Amino acid sequence: MERLTARYLIETSLPVEQAAAVLAGEQSSGTFVEVPGETAELKRRFAARVEQIAELECVPMPSLPTGRPAATSYRRAEVTVSWPAGNFGHNLPTLVSTLQGNLYELAQFSGLRLLDFEVPASIAALFRGPNFGVAGTRRLAGVAGRPLIGTIIKPSIGLTPRQTAEMVRTLVEAGIDFIKDDELMANPPHSPFDARVDAIMAVINSHAQRTGRKPMYAFNVSDELDPMLRHYEKIVAAGGTCAMLSLNSVGLAGVKKICDLGALAVHGHRNGWGMLNRHPLLGMDFAAYQKLWRLAGVDQLHVNGIANKFWEPDDSVVRSIASCLAPEPLGKPLLPVVSSGQWGGQAPETWRRTQTVDLLYLAGGGIMAHPGGPAAGVHSLRTWWRAAVEGLTFEQAPAKYPELAASVAKFGQRK
Repeated sequence: MERLTARYLIETSLPVEQAAAVLAGEQSSGTFVEVPGETAELKRRFAARVEQIAELECVPMPSLPTGRPAATSYRRAEVTVSWPAGNFGHNLPTLVSTLQGNLYELAQFSGLRLLDFEVPASIAALFRGPNFGVAGTRRLAGVAGRPLIGTIIKPSIGLTPRQTAEMVRTLVEAGIDFIKDDELMANPPHSPFDARVDAIMAVINSHAQRTGRKPMYAFNVSDELDPMLRHYEKIVAAGGTCAMLSLNSVGLAGVKKICDLGALAVHGHRNGWGMLNRHPLLGMDFAAYQKLWRLAGVDQLHVNGIANKFWEPDDSVVRSIASCLAPEPLGKPLLPVVSSGQWGGQAPETWRRTQTVDLLYLAGGGIMAHPGGPAAGVHSLRTWWRAAVEGLTFEQAPAKYPELAASVAKFGQRK
């Protein structure tokens, strides 16, 4: 039988082999004592198996509290564990329970982090995955050969549908490829969802009729399940092309339900991600995180950006972009969404580190606060990316393209 395989970083005061055995037992057939029914035959068929242990350094203090007396040292190791695919079947929430479940609660560990996992082909084939992904998003937005340039409607909350539509009019006339609701904007009293969709899509559809080009707008449908389904159908009926979900708020089953409808590209916002990732000995790496949402069917996924406004270092962002664009599972890459404090000046380093234009590059203030206005902001980002792909550095780009000097003067001293 094919097996699900996962790799963990652990920290423990126990011998590493003993701690790994506890991990495997907790997440399959075992419990804290032997019980009737846990026969050798049952364990042979269903128990998790420790496949590999790579011991790392020892540290004098625990990274997380264990509720147990302090030890003199704590061992770290990378541990690979596998499970028979039949333990969870075609069930994404149970797959997650298998990979994580109660592991973070175990007192035997003063640190535990899911680094990555590999889904057996027989299980991956049961999921459709992204219906649009990179190629489909490009087709819907009419963009080829460069990053999609996008922005976020700000202020985050407070604008009426009419005010929002006027901002959208300014942006689509400026040549924007993609616009999205903020994650805080869904269906509030001051901007009811249906009224906002009607006002915005009137602008976008009119622009498409005049120009033949239809920018993508990601409407935030995050809600309880029945309202989400109604809002999704409203977007489809209005001629929209994208729905946005706050992934950690909605959850895997809700996200998969929306993705399975298949008519709209699904923009995955990862707000709350730091809770899962920020401590180096807790939570999970992005490589594992993106696979869960890829199996659920998300098409676009946030990854932060180079020199972002949050805590995440550039190396981590680069790894996240690469993991989204990796073919497996399903042979369907996700479109990485680069955001958080971005303007054109980060494009040269982003290109140097990633060598890809398969990105949705979101800039809020980098477009709206450009000294020349939003149209100049959109043009500036596209020019920065042209310069980046030509191999120009941050210092060289304005020398060849003097119009970039305005954005350097405005944003260049910011982190």
